[in-house]
Amino acid sequence: MDQTEQDSKQQQIFGMLSQKAVLKQQIYDNTLEVFNMIKEILGNLEDDCANALKGVDSRVLMEYNDRGRHEAEIRVAGDLLVFSMHTNVFEFDRDHNIWKLSYVREDKNNSYCGIINIYNFLSDSFKYNRLDDLGYLIGRIFINRDMHYFVEGKRQMGFLYNNFGTSVISPESIKQVVETAISYALEFDLLVPPYDMVKIATVMQLNTKIESSRMQTGKRLGFKFNSDDVLEAQARHDRNVNNINQQS
Repeated sequence: MDQTEQDSKQQQIFGMLSQKAVLKQQIYDNTLEVFNMIKEILGNLEDDCANALKGVDSRVLMEYNDRGRHEAEIRVAGDLLVFSMHTNVFEFDRDHNIWKLSYVREDKNNSYCGIINIYNFLSDSFKYNRLDDLGYLIGRIFINRDMHYFVEGKRQMGFLYNNFGTSVISPESIKQVVETAISYALEFDLLVPPYDMVKIATVMQLNTKIESSRMQTGKRLGFKFNSDDVLEAQARHDRNVNNINQQS
């Protein structure tokens, strides 16, 4: 490689650092700001719930716990919701429906997003240190450089991608997402696993002295946890649009 080619390569690297790396840092900062909003909302919910449930069974409560810079949890009776901010910034694969939006097609940089995941566990899984128990991703929030966002999630957690270029995140919208996630977790009941899933047990699993080795538990253990998220909603939307276009 001659000096000219080397200089050109260096300029390319420096250009990527000044543009792409700075862009990703900005998105990280935006995502962290949103995550801090979530923490504040969870703390307020804990206080509001304590006031609303005075005189109710003391075991029925909402308890918030800050688990560090990128993780927080809230226990709601027998459920535990873990909010986890990923420290990296992502771009969508080429088959993702987000590329249908003019907002993204006109500027690829709008597609880069930070992610906040929302997992639903049983609170007993942590209380009894059942390390093999299952948690379920019930929603994830995507935030880009413009503080535009959308949510992928189970059933009512999902919003259509069409709002991505116009929906600016706010404490009110985040509160709606958090409350919807909690409602979904409370309605997402623990099902009895199929008999064949639990008909054999090991001595270790039944050893009462080793709590972490108890039988594996999960709300949908042995059942499919289908992806009934906004991908399906978007597909239905696209089909409706095509039908309207064919009729016109």
